[in-house]
Amino acid sequence: MQDRRDDGASPFAEELERLLRKRGLSWRRLSDLIGYTPSWLSKIKHGAPPSAELARKCDQVLEADGQLIALAAPSSSPMRLAQLPAAAATFVGRGTELLALANALEGVGEPGTPQTVAIDGPPGAGKTALALRVAHRVVESYSDGQLYVDLRGYSPDGHPRVVDEVLEEFLTALGVQLDVIPAGLEARAKLYRSVLADRRVLVVLDNAADSQQLQPLMPASAGCGVVVTSRKRLGGLAINGDRRITLGPMAEEESITLLHKVIGTERAAAEPDAVRALAGRCDHLPLALRIAAERVATHPHHSVSLLVEELAIEEERLEALATDDSVAVKTVFSWSYRDLSADAARMFRLIGLHTGPHVRAGAAAALAGQSVVRARRLLDRLAGVHLLEGLGPDRYRMHDLLRVYAAEQAVAEEPEEQRELALRRVVDWYLHNTYAANHMLAPQRHDPVLDKSEFDVDVTDFDYDSALEWCEIEMSNIATATRTAVEVGENVAGWKLPAGSFNYLHLRKRWTSWVASHEVGVIGARRAGDRYGEAWVLNNLAVAYRELRRIDEAKECFLQARALRIELGDKVGQAWSLTGIGYIGFDQSRFDAAALHFGEALDIFREVGDRHGEGIALANVGDAYRCLKDYDKAVDALERALTLFRDIEDRYGECYTLVKLGDTYAELARQTDALDCFERALQTRHDLGDRWGEGEVLHRQGLLLHDSGQPELAGKSLRAAFEIFDELGDPRAIDLRELLSRTG
Repeated sequence: MQDRRDDGASPFAEELERLLRKRGLSWRRLSDLIGYTPSWLSKIKHGAPPSAELARKCDQVLEADGQLIALAAPSSSPMRLAQLPAAAATFVGRGTELLALANALEGVGEPGTPQTVAIDGPPGAGKTALALRVAHRVVESYSDGQLYVDLRGYSPDGHPRVVDEVLEEFLTALGVQLDVIPAGLEARAKLYRSVLADRRVLVVLDNAADSQQLQPLMPASAGCGVVVTSRKRLGGLAINGDRRITLGPMAEEESITLLHKVIGTERAAAEPDAVRALAGRCDHLPLALRIAAERVATHPHHSVSLLVEELAIEEERLEALATDDSVAVKTVFSWSYRDLSADAARMFRLIGLHTGPHVRAGAAAALAGQSVVRARRLLDRLAGVHLLEGLGPDRYRMHDLLRVYAAEQAVAEEPEEQRELALRRVVDWYLHNTYAANHMLAPQRHDPVLDKSEFDVDVTDFDYDSALEWCEIEMSNIATATRTAVEVGENVAGWKLPAGSFNYLHLRKRWTSWVASHEVGVIGARRAGDRYGEAWVLNNLAVAYRELRRIDEAKECFLQARALRIELGDKVGQAWSLTGIGYIGFDQSRFDAAALHFGEALDIFREVGDRHGEGIALANVGDAYRCLKDYDKAVDALERALTLFRDIEDRYGECYTLVKLGDTYAELARQTDALDCFERALQTRHDLGDRWGEGEVLHRQGLLLHDSGQPELAGKSLRAAFEIFDELGDPRAIDLRELLSRTG
């Protein structure tokens, strides 16, 4: 939250003043450039908090590289950042390394340089376990919390995390509204550094591919700390030599201590030589040690020495087939894998085909063609022997090395048609659950028709909250499933998955996922020869480009979608593409052109008898007239739209129109009429159970009351809007929190 000087100015206003002087601009000229009235900017100049949108426009016009956006953001997130996963319960050893890294992180860096430590080493050496143990030890030194990301630098599917997307997630967690996060890696990285400039945040960047992936994610603040892990020693990072640690195998006594912890001290002490031999067979690597120890622990009636003999035989078998230097690790994997039941072993190897960051029980059930109850039982069995890691209710993760091994077993033991069938089933599971969740998020929107699944996939019965949570957690898997669909020739699913996730993407403004998934969707539609699908995905992509202010690309996609729809004779689609082109006119302040395009859409909707579309087009025409200051025509069009929606009992359309009519009356200084529109819209959205819509109307109502000098009523509306936005995770909650703190 912005601090305020004694004279009422804020850091934002001071920096804005400095940039204006530097560029020789007046406040009045700034008003013209960003489209805000001089009286409103006067409030900002004297300490009123800027909205995120105003900050974005000022930052863009004055080329502030994110500095103004950062100053407008709260100085603390809505809740303290605490993204670190739990540390391994069976962590032992590495005492020297742990102490050295913790000591390095507990200080303060040189100006402009965070305290940074790096851990590298071979897979299975316990880099992540050490990084998390160190991070948890020093959390009290970082008062503003922790950020964590698995960069998946060595992901078996060859798709490391996209840094643009990681920055988007970090900035959102830091309190920056999604709708003002700029497009482009460099712009996001600048904003990220600006937001962290005065904070003490610990950033854990796990499993990095290379320095290029890391550089944009590095803070430039002496108060921040960074922990990096990677399989290779990373050059190009400003890290002193004593802060780089290469992890090799554990010391023998540390390995034995870990085995004692899992096997049980009494049993291990009874066969010390066998336990020592077991540690050696595991090459003293923590991942192999934990899996081997769990195998021993699950066979309490067998001697440790007998199990070590089995492991030795397995090692001899694998050495003859070895093509790399990870024989010890693969031996332990193979030894444990062969001990699984047939169903558990099949589940294990099929999960190797799932290349997303985690797998839910329903997705695993689809892979294996089993019930969710049966799948969950098998997953828990795999987690119990450390071949999977539980992430909470119904979600699991597999170590990259285990995933590679599992995929190898799938290729060796599952016929190609069975592997492809498993992937088709899981793609279908994601497709149908994505549709179900997104329909719950915006039931008023029309989606492409989804045929009944040819498989018996389990589809969750979502409510709004569970749908939103599911989409938040599964978006990375949806993107992966989209790629998988296209790779296995399920091209229709390849375009319907992104199209079916539009409601979530539009709500949360997940720009990177939105654009990337829809770009793959265009490929899928084209490979399927499905021009209808291509037009649909292009139109969705255009919406994303438009909201990213990539106006030329947005217009081109809308035009391509419209051309395809004309070719197909898809009149309704044409009208919606024209609507998008009309919105481009709004963006370019070409309100005459916008009105013409909305008018063309209106004619088509009337021609085909689509009354819902007709109402939307009428409302947009009215909004265009409002922008042209032709208020008589604006009110006439909006009132006709309102009548139409009432005739067809389209209550969502009625709300859509009432809000625009309220905005028009507000500009006409007809405050009573404006408030009446907002009140009616609010009641309807409440009746519909549209929580997001309630928040939107309360927000507008509160701002109107605030501007008209009714602070008590304004505060009541704004607080109610804040509670809804905060409940739904809408980023406008951050702006409202700040406004309410200023106005009391």
